[in-house]
Amino acid sequence: MKQNKLRFIAILASLLIFGFTLTSLTSYYAAHDSLSKQISETALPLTSDNIYSEIQRDLLQPIFISSLMAQDTFVRDWTLSGEIDEERLVKYLKEIQSRYNTVTSFFVSDASKKYYHSTGVLKTISPVDPMDDWYFSFVNTGKEYEIHLDFDTAHPTDMAVFINYRVYDYSGNFIGVTGVGLAVDKVQERILTYQKRYGRSVSFIDREGTIMLSNTNDYAGSSIRRTPGLQDIATQILSQPSGTFSYVRDGKTVHLNSRLVNEFQWYLLVEQEEKSVETKILHNLKSNLIVSVLISIIVIVIAHITISRYQNKLQEMATTDKLTGVPNRNVFDPIFDQISKAARRHGHPVSVAMLDIDHFKAVNDEHGHLNGDMVLKSVARIIQDRLRESDTVCRWGGEEFLLLLPECDELRAFKLCDDLRKIIEKRTFMNGQTEIRLTVSIGVTQMAHDEPALPLINRADQALYQSKRTGRNKVSIC
Repeated sequence: MKQNKLRFIAILASLLIFGFTLTSLTSYYAAHDSLSKQISETALPLTSDNIYSEIQRDLLQPIFISSLMAQDTFVRDWTLSGEIDEERLVKYLKEIQSRYNTVTSFFVSDASKKYYHSTGVLKTISPVDPMDDWYFSFVNTGKEYEIHLDFDTAHPTDMAVFINYRVYDYSGNFIGVTGVGLAVDKVQERILTYQKRYGRSVSFIDREGTIMLSNTNDYAGSSIRRTPGLQDIATQILSQPSGTFSYVRDGKTVHLNSRLVNEFQWYLLVEQEEKSVETKILHNLKSNLIVSVLISIIVIVIAHITISRYQNKLQEMATTDKLTGVPNRNVFDPIFDQISKAARRHGHPVSVAMLDIDHFKAVNDEHGHLNGDMVLKSVARIIQDRLRESDTVCRWGGEEFLLLLPECDELRAFKLCDDLRKIIEKRTFMNGQTEIRLTVSIGVTQMAHDEPALPLINRADQALYQSKRTGRNKVSIC
């Protein structure tokens, strides 16, 4: 895994450096043939490509955040369980917004059509409400995600860039849309950065030609159809996804490159006045190379940190039960293989126990799911406290826990489990001023020589059901 990551980082670095260097050198030598041609056909498109790439790169993190939200088992489980206790999801969205410094985070349930926000349930969306067109339009596109510029539902006067991501249940059925939003003023700050870095005028217009963001406020909010010089080529710019043009402004020739940014549905306009100073071209070459190296280094560092961070996070999410903090059933197979090999080699006994909380549904029904979760976490801690370091407890599903006990025959396992049963029976779990009393049923079995996991677990299940059939709150051996 580590070698693959290092290989990916090395390839990415090589491609970035090679691509930036080759593009910059090509631009420099092309400028010797025709300065005007170089500006209009190479330099401006290159700048446009670089800015376009930076915009996309700046959106990678929020896209990844939205992707993680869409894959989060909490969001899916909470939705599938009937959207009970809305405050839990609101708290989750608030944590996402705070941790990743976004202006908003949200989830819209396809079942209830409720718009959940970090501040609460904002509304129930409707196909007749123009403010909700984004949702139904996105659902109809069939895309996994989209980047959409719209007014913030929580703050209707503020524009934001939203990353909308589809959420599916475990069977692949669509259950809602989640995502985060970025402030438009952050994008404006980036435009000023681009202008300073590349020494060219940068602006954005919408599909109708309205100047949305510009290097000067003189034309902001107006239309290129009424802007001196641009009015003559406005129709050409708006009729194609990209193009290179020239026009005269204040007696000077201006070269312009336009490119439609699909994510925003805006045109990116990059302009430069024609100049015949050769040192300017050389200076641009050196600047481009330096910027290319710096950008490459920054991208590599960010990629390395991001991949490492989320690789560790995904590994933890894949092997740890989110509620109780104990390993989940995905961990069982590799640990069982290791223990069974050691048992065959040394002849040690191995036992397995299946523990189930009696009448757990009644706890949820009477005291609520939050207290049910508290009970599950408490039982998990009691089990962990009583086990040896070599033992393993996995949350097997619902209120069931599986105990893997190496170097332990079924009689020792029976005693250990019976002690657990007694401790839990005597323990009082508090719900405010109300006491919750529990019992557990446990099934114990010992692994036969070279026995695979499935029949061993099935036998532990049979022993568990024997405990349940004969009155619960007991330990049975099969």
